[in-house]
Amino acid sequence: MELLETINVRELFRESPTFHVEEVKQLIKALSGAQTADVRQELDSLKSDVDASNSPADTYVMRVGVGLYLVGRHPEADDYLGRVPNDPVGAYFHAMVLLSLERPGDAEGKFAQAGRGGYDPVDCKLRQAGAIRIQGRVTDAEELLRSTASEGATRAEYSYQMGCILSDQGDRFGAIEYFERAVDMDPHHSRALFSLANENCLHGNDDEAIRLYERSLSKPPQHIGTLLNLGLLYEDAENYSAAAFCFRRILETQPHNEQARLYLKDIEATNNMYYDEETARNEARMQHLLNRPVTDFELTVRSRNCLENIDIRTLGDLTRVTEQELLSGKNFGETSLLEIRDLMATHGLKIGQNIHQSAPRDSFASQDLSPEEQALQERPISDLNLSVRARKCMARLGITNLGELVRRTPDELLASKNFGVTSLNEIRTKLTELGTKLRND
Repeated sequence: MELLETINVRELFRESPTFHVEEVKQLIKALSGAQTADVRQELDSLKSDVDASNSPADTYVMRVGVGLYLVGRHPEADDYLGRVPNDPVGAYFHAMVLLSLERPGDAEGKFAQAGRGGYDPVDCKLRQAGAIRIQGRVTDAEELLRSTASEGATRAEYSYQMGCILSDQGDRFGAIEYFERAVDMDPHHSRALFSLANENCLHGNDDEAIRLYERSLSKPPQHIGTLLNLGLLYEDAENYSAAAFCFRRILETQPHNEQARLYLKDIEATNNMYYDEETARNEARMQHLLNRPVTDFELTVRSRNCLENIDIRTLGDLTRVTEQELLSGKNFGETSLLEIRDLMATHGLKIGQNIHQSAPRDSFASQDLSPEEQALQERPISDLNLSVRARKCMARLGITNLGELVRRTPDELLASKNFGVTSLNEIRTKLTELGTKLRND
């Protein structure tokens, strides 16, 4: 069995005469192995000494800042690295911190400064292109990126940044190809792995998404978005201890992260709940039955046309409408009503049995909506940009567009497995931004 190299962490922080690329790589190696506690201990010790000194040496201030960045304490890292204005290593990692803090405009200038100072000018240009792209200047970013092609194209970062540009330009498949190329060049390229994981997650490939998210966490810094998404996927797979670990890891570096705190609270509540698998299977079978279109069954032409005229599409729709409402439809008489009753009874259902869940009658009639309202209801649920958890709950409930969502009540959503108050509030916020809301809200 191969022995892991032990890094002299104290020497890196305190005694090394230089602190450049190689020293940072050694710190990353220590954090990637079994020496995370050693790094944190030495970092906090040096930070205390720097704070206690009236005029600490810039090299120690910079080492504290870089260390804070690598362990994910970005606001603190911003403070320390901001005190070292003329060091290219400090400028480069300050730019990385600024990107993490969603300040790409400031990061753009810092990457340029680091490159001028001699910190791997090609890498600095690649990262600078990324900062420019995040600001929405995609054409400028692509121009800068291509200017590095003679040297940059051999690097994983080049492929990653090109993938991001293609993604912003709507070329999803081209983007995936470049992300995969980046991972081929550097198996630990965390952001390319994250992008590929997101693609798999969006298309329901949860096992592959989990594998890629886990790989993206193999080298520091560990990004918050990765931990959040991985935690939610673990939760959906009922691996609650692993999910809680992800959320607690976020709170270690960001104690006030509201999402992680609420997700962890939901996990802890879930652990106290009893989940009846047989009930869940029965509910799934019933939901499948209710979602069956009425066109699947042998109905007379008159009955079928009458149902279509009042926008009754599924057996579930028939459980949320009264017999009187059916009879009020054009050409819908007692003969059609008896036919529908028999159909429902064959499947153990009754007309109007879920009337308490029904939406107002005008929600069935798309002709009563304005063109703008109808267009809004037809928008796909993906337009809401939901979190992994909320998105999976929508899929579990068979909700594919906004019209289907706004016909649900909060209680109906909360009854879905793993759909908690956090997800409900997320849905409410997204709908409010679009000027609509859930039924009964």
